[in-house]
Amino acid sequence: MTPIKTLVRRTVPAMLLCLAAAPGPAQPPQAAPETGPGSAAAAPRLKPLPPPSLNFYGSPGLIDLPSAEMLPDGQYAVTYSWFAGISRYNMTFQALPWLSASFRYNGIQDLNLFGFSTYYDRGFDVRARLWRERRWLPEVTLGLQDFAGTGVYAAEYFVATKRFEAAALGWGRGPGRLKLTGGLGWGRLGSNGGIATTGGTRPGFVGGDTGGELATDQWFRGTVSPFAGFEWQPDERWSFKAEYSTDAYVTETRDSDVFEHKSAANFGVEYQHSERLRLGAYYLYGSEFGLTAQIQLNPKHPPTPMAVPAPHPVVPRSHWATEQAHWSRDWAASETKQRQIRDLAAEALKADGLVLEAITLEGTRAELRYRNPRYRSAGQAAGRAARALAQTLPPSVETFRLVPVHRGTGLAAAEIRRSDLEALEFDPDAPDALFAATGISEAGPLPPDAVFSAELYPAFATSVSPYTKPAYFDPEQPFRIDAGLDFAASYSPAPGWRIAGAIRQRLAGNVKNGRASNSVLPHVRTDQVEYAQFGTTLENLYVSRLWKPGRNLYARASAGLFESMYGGISGEVLWKPVNSRLGLGMDLNYVVQRDFDQRFSFRDYRVLTGHASAYYELDRGYQLQVDAGRYLAGDYGGTFSLNREFDNGFLVGAFFTLTNVSAEDFGEGSFDKGFRFSIPVDWLLGKPSRSSFGLTIRPTQRDGGQKVVVPDRLYAPVRAAHRRSLEEQRARFWE
Repeated sequence: MTPIKTLVRRTVPAMLLCLAAAPGPAQPPQAAPETGPGSAAAAPRLKPLPPPSLNFYGSPGLIDLPSAEMLPDGQYAVTYSWFAGISRYNMTFQALPWLSASFRYNGIQDLNLFGFSTYYDRGFDVRARLWRERRWLPEVTLGLQDFAGTGVYAAEYFVATKRFEAAALGWGRGPGRLKLTGGLGWGRLGSNGGIATTGGTRPGFVGGDTGGELATDQWFRGTVSPFAGFEWQPDERWSFKAEYSTDAYVTETRDSDVFEHKSAANFGVEYQHSERLRLGAYYLYGSEFGLTAQIQLNPKHPPTPMAVPAPHPVVPRSHWATEQAHWSRDWAASETKQRQIRDLAAEALKADGLVLEAITLEGTRAELRYRNPRYRSAGQAAGRAARALAQTLPPSVETFRLVPVHRGTGLAAAEIRRSDLEALEFDPDAPDALFAATGISEAGPLPPDAVFSAELYPAFATSVSPYTKPAYFDPEQPFRIDAGLDFAASYSPAPGWRIAGAIRQRLAGNVKNGRASNSVLPHVRTDQVEYAQFGTTLENLYVSRLWKPGRNLYARASAGLFESMYGGISGEVLWKPVNSRLGLGMDLNYVVQRDFDQRFSFRDYRVLTGHASAYYELDRGYQLQVDAGRYLAGDYGGTFSLNREFDNGFLVGAFFTLTNVSAEDFGEGSFDKGFRFSIPVDWLLGKPSRSSFGLTIRPTQRDGGQKVVVPDRLYAPVRAAHRRSLEEQRARFWE
């Protein structure tokens, strides 16, 4: 195979996972904005029914077949389906209004292939809407199913769906709706009832392959079959479905004895138990019963409304500073008066969960440097800080310069006029008007006449928190997990310095019973079973320093035990202008592999690793990152990452890494790839918090393309305080 073809085969599937970086296809000028699950033209007539239901593959569809519908933008769905000993665990994310992606983990009992009693398989799907439903035209979608797996469920399809209200059909005045779906399928969806052949013969299931690469020359090749079905929703709770399936289940019925395929007709009933939970029961292929459970979440709709104490009102100075003497600047010459004002400001900030680090007071200006341990939104924290100053500073102070601080380092400066705060508090256009009048610039060095808080350094903190450490996709047991407690402590002797560590106590788990590594590369990550043998471990212990070496520059130096597998020394530099979407960084790490007991001893493996990184903030909350350099196994290459982060902190992303390690040496999966998600605690609990929990899931954990995990990385906290983030969250300044 030529190098170019190899690159295409390895790159295309991973790039499809990240297609959401591209803007959506241009809509015709005459099309009205989409306002609901139906067409633009019909939207005013449609009743508010639940989002599209999902099929056995976790995508919008009927039962085993897809439909052309799309979920609401940003929707995240987790589904489980089962019939005839075939189980499918699916995760789907609606990355854009016209694009969704899915990851699936399948188990097929009694397949009698490759020596496993249950054959497990992983796969990715991607779907793109070609055009929306209009008055007479159906919605049409193109789908690629299992496009980056071993091919057991590989299929391609075009599908169309048209929706009709019951009233329009003369079936009464209720909220009922009929959905008709039809399409053409190849691969699995072309294995029954074929009407033509395109592109020649298509190879069958290639389950012995390592997966991860796809043969693009097989797409839309082989037998093509028409499929169809309908869904009737009499109300917002119930749904009845029927379909003609073109999946003959050749592998499961002709090559094995999983179940008996007697009919192409499937029937089902579903019940919308709650806004987020949907249940279904089905009769499939004339011989089997099936079940599904569907959970749908949307970052824009938290389960618990946010309960945040109302901010203090901004009382105009004209209401309380009624004499000329009140506006005098003489107070600025008194150190005693400045300390009194500092203490008042510190108390006001503390009442809102913020911490005063330093304040510089002049007759008409004040610069506040503050920490934000409570609010996820930097804009919300800035609004609370501005109100605290308006409460406590003398009326002669007109300009507030707000500087959020991370580990003693100023991140940016937002300069606002006090008179704008007073005038705009109840203005309906306040977010846009105030942001337009706000100057955002480099934080700069700490002014020499700044008055520090008297209670910040040295600082000591402790915490106890639960942890989980999962391991995925062992053929003998697909999901393993360890759980326990982390006992953490940190000490900050001066601004920018931090000494931190954590002791981990496993309380329960079975990761230690997983399969041993078979990697031909240095075992930089695949010895996780060996590391899981010990119950009490030292998770990390390190010292780090953060500082600003120059304009638009941020730096970090760290030494110690960074994570459970590696310790060493690390340095990082980030160039990130406050008003730019672009950031450039570089990190260099010399690390040694830790012993399996995770105490203070090391193994005989050490490596110099590091990367040059480019970061770019796209529209709609997308963040693009490209890294190039040397990885832990000594391999060279690059990583492409795309995340979508919502204003409330909910994050979903995907990544892939290509290095000079061949697919054969890399092993199962061919190259490193996966997806990540993070759910903010405040989104779940409705209380302000900067904490979150999440997972990074790889179809296969291998040793190629792996990085060391170093605490206190620079980009995330720096970006959060810069112009782009503040602009996207400008409305939260007033919350």
